[in-house]
Parts: sequence; structure tokens; C-alpha cells
Amino acid sequence: MSEEHKIRIDKTLTGKILDIGGGGEGIISRVYRKQVTSVDNLREELDEAPDICTKILMDATSLSFDGCTFDHATAFYSLMYMSREEQKKAVGEVYRVLKQGGTFHIWDAVIPSAYPVPFDVSLEVDAAGTVVHTTYGIVKRDTQNMELFIEMCRATGLTLSEKSSCNSQFYLRFSK
Repeated sequence: MSEEHKIRIDKTLTGKILDIGGGGEGIISRVYRKQVTSVDNLREELDEAPDICTKILMDATSLSFDGCTFDHATAFYSLMYMSREEQKKAVGEVYRVLKQGGTFHIWDAVIPSAYPVPFDVSLEVDAAGTVVHTTYGIVKRDTQNMELFIEMCRATGLTLSEKSSCNSQFYLRFSK
């Protein structure tokens, strides 16, 4: 069993939040509840998430929202499930639907290899006082690191405003 990494998310954002891949444990929804519109392309992931936000079956690479709709966007260990091309499209869509001055928050892992041996990460998340233990895992040929997402987001026009990492887990905040 892999080491469990600890993450704490405090309630600091105001306004409308788009959560990319927000099904499953619904971490961002647990913190921000009704402020969140959670999109996931898997019905079973949305069904599994708590019923405390708006949940929509939707592909993050082709969002059906108007431009400049959301104050913030989040991706909590969801970009790891996308191919490199899907990640680029999803980041472009996030940029499109963010209001000017909005922020994009990414929590994810450095993945040096996920093929043929699967990659997984175990987390203990303090979601504004609610503790959730979960594991995210994938099998794919793409690798990823923090610098990849920094460059990808900058290429769309987002500006890096905060970054931190610990034990191969990272957090990035960008502004539009």
C-alpha cells in the first residue's frame, strides 16, 4: 500500500465554481456545496458523488457553458485521467468559461510512469472539516508533472499565481 498524502482545502472561494471531473468523492463539492457545478463524463462517478451541488454529465474537453460563466474552476486529481490532448482541450475550455479575474485551481500528482504498472496515490483530504480517505489510480502511457500543467495553462493565457508541491503531489493556482 502506498503512503497516504494529506491535503487540506479550506473554504476561501466566493462565487460560481466549475469542478472538472467532480464525480466520485466530490471533494470540491464537500467544501463549497451549492456554489459548485460538477461535471464528469462518467455517469457512475456523478451518481457516487454527494448530492450537495449541481451535477452534470459532460465532457470537460467540450463544455456546453457560455464563455465567462464561472468565477473559479477546479480540477482535483481529475486531469490525470485524461490524455495529453484531452488535458490541453480541457484547459482551453476552462479558460473560455472563466470570467476575467477568475482562478483555476489544480491538485494532482507527478506521474513518472503508469504503464504497464498502474500508478496510484492515496490521499487523506480535510475538505473544510470533513475528512475523506481515497485513492486515485490510472494506467496510461502519458507521464505528467507540475511543469507540464504550468506550460499548458500559460499557453492558453492563464497566469500562474501560486504553486506548491510535497512528496510528488502538487497544487497550482492560475488567474485569467
